[in-house]
Amino acid sequence: MKRREFLTSGALAAGSVWLSGLTFAGMANGRKPRLVFIILRGALDGLEAVPACGDPAYAGLRGELQIGRPGTDGGALALDGTFGLHPALAFMHQSYAARELIVFHAVASPYRDRSHFDGQNVLETGYAVPHAVETGWLNRALAAIPAGKAPEKERGISLAATAPLVMRGPAAVTSWSPSRLAPLDDDTLQRISDLYSRDPVLGKKLAEALAAEAIADQDTASQDPTMGGGPRPLLAKRGQPRARYAEVVQAAARFLRQEDGPQVAVFDTVGWDSHFNEGGAKGQIATRLATLDAALSALAAGLGPVWNDTAVLLATEFGRTVAENGTRGTDHGTATAAYLLGGAVNGGRVVADWPGLSPRQLYQDRDLRPTLDLRSVMKGLLAEHLQVPERALESSVFPDSRAARPLTGLLRA
Repeated sequence: MKRREFLTSGALAAGSVWLSGLTFAGMANGRKPRLVFIILRGALDGLEAVPACGDPAYAGLRGELQIGRPGTDGGALALDGTFGLHPALAFMHQSYAARELIVFHAVASPYRDRSHFDGQNVLETGYAVPHAVETGWLNRALAAIPAGKAPEKERGISLAATAPLVMRGPAAVTSWSPSRLAPLDDDTLQRISDLYSRDPVLGKKLAEALAAEAIADQDTASQDPTMGGGPRPLLAKRGQPRARYAEVVQAAARFLRQEDGPQVAVFDTVGWDSHFNEGGAKGQIATRLATLDAALSALAAGLGPVWNDTAVLLATEFGRTVAENGTRGTDHGTATAAYLLGGAVNGGRVVADWPGLSPRQLYQDRDLRPTLDLRSVMKGLLAEHLQVPERALESSVFPDSRAARPLTGLLRA
């Protein structure tokens, strides 16, 4: 296997120029950069979302979950000679062709113990160990941006009833949520799935029940205008995820379009825990990826010209096992894929130091081995896009992360 492009850099150049007349950090052209952080809760299967079709070991390990090579029926959308995108990610593939998408692979936070709740805590705090602090890296980054002459305003917004951990801290932020929507049950289902995943009897029964529900949902797909006549997402009856995400991204776009509005928006998606009936080119994960892809397309359309100043980071707490499990799904793993998308992104490439999928190359004989620290992506993005000073990145935003050197060249010049 040829090693893919892997960008690293030394210390960031000193002497950043600040536009003191602006409340927010601005780029050299005077525009206000926007950042959207989307948390993919549940541990996204990176080898499903970004299949390594060109790795000789890929097809044999994935079983029913494998995505075919580009050009085959239901095959991946081509990125390069090794990687493709899941066929449900049509908008993201268009963005890649337009050089507005970077795909990161074999990426992970410093967390290694495979608990959703601890992994999400590390993802949101930015610390190397769970439950070290009660503030989030993104809020601390906002607090580190030097203030301008204009009065301090709320720099960030959470599209949720309460701010997620990543947005809690000293910086002024706000939150918004559509009050008329009923809460989803995906989090409860995730907990039950984890509890039953190793039980051969209860696990099988739960898998059968979920498969039956998916079939029942497909029978009413034509009655659901949010799905455009396609298959409904699993558990769509509990909140219609595509309609929910559409409302959230439309609200995010409205807030970010305002010149005196927030600079950063955060929201999460759920349901990426795929112990059972994950599916390949079609099935549960394909439906969820299509829903996410549609939401990203709607966000870009809603932002209009502001999209050119926007970067969208999508990340999950950890990946999943390389091989298919006994219930046609995958279990908790380590490395996965992440994305950086937007008009401000210097895209059209895959950034990965690919470790390979042969048995001797796997992490603990089961997972994709991590070769890129997610904090390197976050630090590079914050430095280049929001102009967060290097000293703050190392001392307050991501303490004890010196080994995670910030990636450079992520944003358009």
